[in-house]
Amino acid sequence: MARPKAGEIDRSNSTDKVEKILQGAMQEFLAHGYAATSMDKVAEAASVSKATVYSHFQDKQGLFRALIEKLARKRFHSILGTQPLYGEPYVVLRRLAKTALDQMVNDQEYQAFERLLMGESARFPELAQVFIASIAKPAIETISKYLASCAELNIPDPEATARILIGSLVHFVITQEIMHGKNIMPMESDRIIDALTHLIVNCAD
Repeated sequence: MARPKAGEIDRSNSTDKVEKILQGAMQEFLAHGYAATSMDKVAEAASVSKATVYSHFQDKQGLFRALIEKLARKRFHSILGTQPLYGEPYVVLRRLAKTALDQMVNDQEYQAFERLLMGESARFPELAQVFIASIAKPAIETISKYLASCAELNIPDPEATARILIGSLVHFVITQEIMHGKNIMPMESDRIIDALTHLIVNCAD
């Protein structure tokens, strides 16, 4: 059995360290917020040296950006996949909405990160903008292209419709889970999914 080459081992070790740093950073950011988190605390949480953290990330903002981009890739691929959306609109849109809601509702870390971003957005707007550029914008573009390709839907503004779809799902998660409103205004997620799908698929009627 061939042994891994030195370069492959170095890359593997580097990847492992980056992952440890990102995990440590997530732990510290969620526990203490962006402003109160230091690179020293991240290094301690990741069980690596401060020099190791700086060798991979230039500063705290770069580290936070990398964390957002990692979360964005995970969320985008798990909901929208790696290929363009294709298929019968009712099936595709309902599956997309259900997958997105299930993941956002059941992922406590994602909800905690959303709270962190919203709380820090006034002081650090550039970090919130990274989140929008990395997650919301690509998702809207992907869904817009799909809606535009479905001529039978006769949607006059695919981008606005995509924003309505995503905005409704995000609003549901914010009001029900992040803002703890599900006991005040409870609603089953399937009702939102069915209503959104019906509105979009039947808008040409």
